[in-house]
Amino acid sequence: MTDLTYWTSVPSPLGPLLLTADPDGHLTSVSVPGQKGGRTVRDDWRQDPGPFRPASEQLAAYFAAELKEFRLPMRSDGTAFRERVWAALDSVPYGATTSYGEIAARVGASRMAVRAVGGAIGANPLLIVRPCHRVIGADGTLTGYAGGLERKITLLTLEGSL
Repeated sequence: MTDLTYWTSVPSPLGPLLLTADPDGHLTSVSVPGQKGGRTVRDDWRQDPGPFRPASEQLAAYFAAELKEFRLPMRSDGTAFRERVWAALDSVPYGATTSYGEIAARVGASRMAVRAVGGAIGANPLLIVRPCHRVIGADGTLTGYAGGLERKITLLTLEGSL
């Protein structure tokens, strides 16, 4: 028996967002259409907008430029390394950007581990609410984003960092 997964879809300027949550109401993923590694609805999931009211309200406020920090119960399952990288993402403030190398330094990874840091960032299951879009190349270039570079540009523009 697998854990029950709840899901809903909410509109956004990036397209419909697929949100999933565990039975305790912790947000477990936010995906955009066509996202590399994004989730898709499974037959054993239960559609129910109830657990997502806070997330829906906060996402709407974020896209209206009225919210700068999400305060949602979230749960993600990753290796200890990925969890450290994701925690470092959570500390990048609204309107700021950081580099892959800076994230590597924050988690105590060597310069050689920057590619692994990039892989962990790319595997972030909580797009937007865990701000992987704020990570750019060391030279300021807008490098990969699982949701697509156009969406990364939209998010960074909304936050005033472009």
